[in-house]
Parts: sequence; structure tokens; C-alpha cells
Amino acid sequence: MTLPPAPDTAAIPAPQSPMTVLDHALLWANAGQKVVLATVVGTWGSSPRPAGSFMAISENGRVEGSVSGGCVETDVITTAQEIMAGATPTVLSYGVSTDKAWDVGLACGGKLDVWVEAIRNEACPTGTLPLPLLTQACAYQAKRQSCVLARALDGSAHTLVTLPIAAGDLPAHMPPDLATAGLTEGRCLNWQAPDDIAWFLQPLTPAPRLLIVGAVHIAQHLAQMARMAGLAPVVIDPRTALATEERFPGLRLGSTLITEWPDEALETLGVDSMTAIVTLTHDAKLDDPTLEAALQGPAFYIGALGSRTTQASRMKRLRACGFGEDALKRIHGPVGLAIGALGAEEIALSILAQIVAVRRNAPLAQNPGW
Repeated sequence: MTLPPAPDTAAIPAPQSPMTVLDHALLWANAGQKVVLATVVGTWGSSPRPAGSFMAISENGRVEGSVSGGCVETDVITTAQEIMAGATPTVLSYGVSTDKAWDVGLACGGKLDVWVEAIRNEACPTGTLPLPLLTQACAYQAKRQSCVLARALDGSAHTLVTLPIAAGDLPAHMPPDLATAGLTEGRCLNWQAPDDIAWFLQPLTPAPRLLIVGAVHIAQHLAQMARMAGLAPVVIDPRTALATEERFPGLRLGSTLITEWPDEALETLGVDSMTAIVTLTHDAKLDDPTLEAALQGPAFYIGALGSRTTQASRMKRLRACGFGEDALKRIHGPVGLAIGALGAEEIALSILAQIVAVRRNAPLAQNPGW
């Protein structure tokens, strides 16, 4: 049969990431809607959602994201509607000891604070979150550049901070190491300024990528599951009969469906610490160069499909290439958690579960493969 020609991937565009809550908020605001952004800015005990969780609410009733497990969303939406109508931004506090606790259903024993403010655009001139700042934040995420969104919790000031921190990037008196810690540690921080204004510093990091080498049956399910879990999947396979948009709905040739040789694609894409890599081809001509390239980068997860015998042979070849035992321990193989997976769908599930376990540093991450 005649195979379609491979696309020109000399300059592979950055892969598309799943739309974030901020992306949705920006889309609605640019369309002329009034939009409110609610953010969890404080948690105590068994709070249902971590600090930094977003929920966007538009005036036409669209909602994306959440600030709890469904407990307080209705109350937050009611407050959002009041802010759209001109009310000042506010911090909503919920806990089992508050008057609203049982009304909104927060009976889990935890507490959370939610900062609710409108985006300032032509539709909502009383908003406090500047639209250009939101635009820049989304642009940073699209470019896979981390930043810290710092907001005064009275709506009076907002700024974006990137590394290296330049003079004038930070609000007055804010310690530079505070913003640096937010970026390097990836956690939200609260800061009380000398003028008693509370600030919330929130790292905005790029969506983790999953580079899947081998456009095989398992990859079809893994790519779909990865998107549902918030990862940005990229499928790489020079075999153009397999790497087709028909087999991988939602992926695009030359962008998220790449027909380059895997090691060359990895070099062009740029592997960072928010990247997971898994090889599924069972073909040493494709898997070995991929693993060699992956081991030289900072990917947070590397996995390789194959039996224990295949894995032992693979490790022997990589040792011959000069890789030591510490490096080889980074490769999860046989890939996936030991859940007794059968069939492509279950194997894909076991792989994704292992990636999540490694990313969250869960004990399950140390288990051998299935």
C-alpha cells in the first residue's frame, strides 16, 4: 500500500496542553463576558481542594473548575454574581464552626478560604484582576514557562513574577526568596505585608506532558486517559501508517502526533521536569534511542513496556552504552502498577496510575511493574 508522506517536522511546534481554568476565564473575558475567578487561598485540616484551586464563573452561567468537592460551589457562584454586579471582591471562609458550614455542606472537618474577584474588562469595569495580566499568565503557561501570580487579597495589586527576579518585579517589602520558593517548590504561599495587606502567591506551572513513543493500541487509550487526567499527551512514531489522526482523535500531525524518530523528537520538544516519557513499541530501534535520550534529561518519569526478560535485555544494552545503575533505576519496567492489567485499556490505566504515583511521590510508585 502507499503510505502518506511524513509531515515536515523540522520545527515541531509546542504541543497543545489541555485548557486550564485560566484559559477558559480568558476566553470568556475576551468574548465580552463578565467573569469571576475564585481561588482557594487557605486550607486547614481535611479541606476538599488544595490551595491554588481555581473556579471560573461567567455571567452566562458557564463554570469551569472547582474550589471544593461540590460543598461550597453554589455559595461561591452566588457571591460571584454579586461581584459581577459591582460588589467588592472578598475572601469567603468556610469551616465546620462557621454559620454557613451546614448550609453549604462543608461538614468534613476542614476549613478553606476562597478569594473571589472579577476580571477587569470592558464588560466589568469594576473588576480587580487586570485582563492583560491574565493574558500574560496564560501565555506563560502556553510556552511552558513557570511564573508566580501574586495577588493582594483586597484586590488592590496583582503581579506576575518569573525567574530571574528583576528589580521592581515584586511588591514593596516582599522578600525575593518568597517568590523564588513558590517557583522552585511549586507550592502556594501566604504573606502579610507590613501595611497588613494579605498576599497570596501562587505558582503557575505548565501542564505535565506525556510523551508516548509508539502509536500502538495501548497508546490510543493512554493518550485519551492522559488528557482526562490533565496531562498533555504527545504521540511519537515514525511509522506513518500507525501515527494517524484517525487513530488518535484530538491529536494533530506535526504538533501532538509526530512522525520523527523519537530521540530527534525529544531533542526538538525539549524535555523538562514536567515531562513523563513512556516507550511502547517493543522495538529496540525505537525504544533504546528514546531511553538513552530520556536518561540524559530531567523527565520526572520514564517507563518502558515489555516483559521482565525484555527489560533485562534492555538494561544490559543500556549498561553497555555507559549508563550506571542509578540512572537505570529511573526506568520503570515492566511499566505500570501491578494491578493485574489485561488488555490495552487496563494496561494504559496501570501506566497512567504509575505516572500519577511517581509525580505525587506515593508509596505505590516503588512497586514493581505488572
